[in-house]
Amino acid sequence: MIHPTAIIDPEVRERLPEDIRIGPYSIIEGDVTFGPGCEIGPHVVIRGPARIGAENRFFQFASIGERPQDLKYHDEPTELIIGDRNTFRESCTVHRGTMPPNGIERTVIGNDGLFMAYTHVAHDCVIGDHVIMSNAASLAGHVTIGDHAILGGFTLVHQFCTVGEHAFTGMGTALNRDLPPFVMASGNLARAVGINKEGLKRRGFSQEAIRALHQAFRGLFRSHHPERMERVRDLAGAHPEVARLLAFIEDSRRGVIR
Repeated sequence: MIHPTAIIDPEVRERLPEDIRIGPYSIIEGDVTFGPGCEIGPHVVIRGPARIGAENRFFQFASIGERPQDLKYHDEPTELIIGDRNTFRESCTVHRGTMPPNGIERTVIGNDGLFMAYTHVAHDCVIGDHVIMSNAASLAGHVTIGDHAILGGFTLVHQFCTVGEHAFTGMGTALNRDLPPFVMASGNLARAVGINKEGLKRRGFSQEAIRALHQAFRGLFRSHHPERMERVRDLAGAHPEVARLLAFIEDSRRGVIR
């Protein structure tokens, strides 16, 4: 299951699961561990420290766990943590963390993500479950992405931004502020354009919840009333999704897109 041209650190080789598949000319070095069922294509480079879970797939030319692109980083033993059942397509790059006080020492990716060709995940990013990054979407350092978020092709996310759960960005979106959960954004610089209705329908949200989120969106993003947050708060009492939307906006450190 391991191609003879693959170059693997001897200590890593001793810990490899029996069912792992490693293609020709791939390189694995440093302190790297894999869960069962992983598949590594040809010409993949994986460098540790890295903890990689089960059933992850890495396509050709992916670079995983490389040093962060941070001039303050000086080869400290930071790490990359990847959950289960993620797919990393061609030429995808994922960097491990950088050291405090500027970093959290690790980059963390959850479960069931799809990282399409040429996507980039920089140091100290924290990515939830079921996240999709379309072709050439890029995250700067210290970005947080919530569960089920989808980033359209060529989306760019500024350092220290947060993208909420079930959020969606159109092609070529540039986020320089936080994107609240359930909200769709588009443009450079990004503007909120509506609620991610189709995505919420596909994931089983009720029509009542979607209508409440739409009403809250209109109240928050289309109104200039000075007490618009208070006007939406009554709606949040009956709908937990609206409550999560409000809590995200109130907790945002960078401010949210408008």
